[in-house]
Amino acid sequence: MPPATPPSDFSATVPAMLLAAGRGERMRPLTDTTPKPLLAVHGKPLMQWPLEALARAGCPQTVINTAWLGDQISEMFGHVFGLQPSSNIHKSLSKEEQSGIAMALRYSHEGRDFGAALETAGGIVRALPQLGPVFWVLAGDVFAPDFVFSAQAVHDFVAGNRLAHLWLVPNPGHNPRGDFGLESGLALNLPASDPRPRYTYSTLGLYRRELFVAPWCNIPSGNPQGVKAALAPLLRAAMDQGRVSAELYVGRWTDVGTPERLAQINALD
Repeated sequence: MPPATPPSDFSATVPAMLLAAGRGERMRPLTDTTPKPLLAVHGKPLMQWPLEALARAGCPQTVINTAWLGDQISEMFGHVFGLQPSSNIHKSLSKEEQSGIAMALRYSHEGRDFGAALETAGGIVRALPQLGPVFWVLAGDVFAPDFVFSAQAVHDFVAGNRLAHLWLVPNPGHNPRGDFGLESGLALNLPASDPRPRYTYSTLGLYRRELFVAPWCNIPSGNPQGVKAALAPLLRAAMDQGRVSAELYVGRWTDVGTPERLAQINALD
């Protein structure tokens, strides 16, 4: 089936969804009073790094899902990124960054609406009415300061018929078996017995809305019942049909999942 035709004014800049709803159990006690995406990395909240990158790339809007201590996130960042001179976020940017950033922020408060996070796919479907036909997805607890939200990547993705395009990374020590295979530009759902190498999903990806509606996903748009659902089963089903592309990303990347990893990042220049 060919991809749905984007509207005529569809441009290279698309919205994003930043995942920030997790409890951060492995980061305790740091996350007992602070949501993990707000933990400081080199003097900035962890999730501010990708927000700055998105804004520099011209992203018009980012939807942020929240659950654990989610009000702290919306109180800190507000609804316009970089256009509030009195905010702590704005003060930490250079003058050049301050003048170039203008990005709307919207929130999907899963904790407030349903009492808990909805997992990745459930959270994306919940936010789907606020997203476009194509959008970025990224995690607020991953540090990837070299990643560029490229207009060319969006253009290439829109021109094809894939449902998702993933950036994979070499396997870190905490995920030695990896997640997905990679061959000829396609992400592969490899069986456990397959000897081909696997790589770790970086949490950075481009997605089409079609992946989160029938027949791939049976949760109604907007997820009014608050159904919890993981992303991996949708991706694996689409991979089995050759509908997920991928590439290897070799820039700096850390899943900031433990206090030790956070300390290691902050110890680096």
